[in-house]
Amino acid sequence: MSIRPIRVVGDPVLRTPCDPIGEITDGVRGLVQDLIDTVDDEGRAGVAANQIGVSLRAFSWNLEDHGIGCILNPVIVELSEETQDGDEGCLSVPELWFPRTRSAYARCVGTDVDGNEIELAGDGITARLIQHEVGHLDGALYIDGLERSVKKQALRQIRERL
Repeated sequence: MSIRPIRVVGDPVLRTPCDPIGEITDGVRGLVQDLIDTVDDEGRAGVAANQIGVSLRAFSWNLEDHGIGCILNPVIVELSEETQDGDEGCLSVPELWFPRTRSAYARCVGTDVDGNEIELAGDGITARLIQHEVGHLDGALYIDGLERSVKKQALRQIRERL
């Protein structure tokens, strides 16, 4: 399999909610391998399937505390009321970082490539990643949830780069 190119803001696949994965076929197994290969590149923490042009509900992660993995049909089942603030970036909005508030803790469940139920949970960067990647699968970008004045600035900077 291979490292796939990342789709960037403006590509309609990023704004389309992804379809659930039904049967785990050879095509799905290939997608999982491509997601793992693509996230296993320097400076990458997570990659959603639509970021590589595939409108299916799957994302991969590369986190120090959780290693490298992939989850199919993830559903966020828990978010803390406590929040965290911090700059957030995205491979699909290259080289731009903006302050974004997220829940401090998140937990999602889904399946692995063998159909076994798995969970990804944590605080800090793990919580941010879960919310960010599931957002992608829902057709959202992290800039959608920015504070109004910051979002205005972000959209201006994105337009300047296109």
